[in-house]
Amino acid sequence: MLLEMLLGKIHRATVTGTKIHYEGSIAVDPAWIAKAGLHEYLKVAVYNINNGSRFETYLVNGTKGAREVIVMGAAARLVMPGDRIIIAGFALVEPAELQAGWKPKVVVLNEKNKVVTKF
Repeated sequence: MLLEMLLGKIHRATVTGTKIHYEGSIAVDPAWIAKAGLHEYLKVAVYNINNGSRFETYLVNGTKGAREVIVMGAAARLVMPGDRIIIAGFALVEPAELQAGWKPKVVVLNEKNKVVTKF
């Protein structure tokens, strides 16, 4: 049996922009993606802390070091620049991996999208 577990998340990112006329995704700094143990094109859940909306999309690499979070496509209607969001990726895990000490990677950002902690 496989269990769906949190792989990693980028916590409290601030949305810096939206692009409605795009095929859909969320662009974030590739360094954050790596620190959170995620991957470009990975399916992610996005939780809007400001308005409670939740949606799924996939990650794409944004500009490294730009501290941008750009929500694109139809999901851009669910956020506004300045909203704080959580970006969570999941993985299917064997129970033996859980017993071996499974732990997700978490990157926490401040309101200016600077990494403040990682665990």
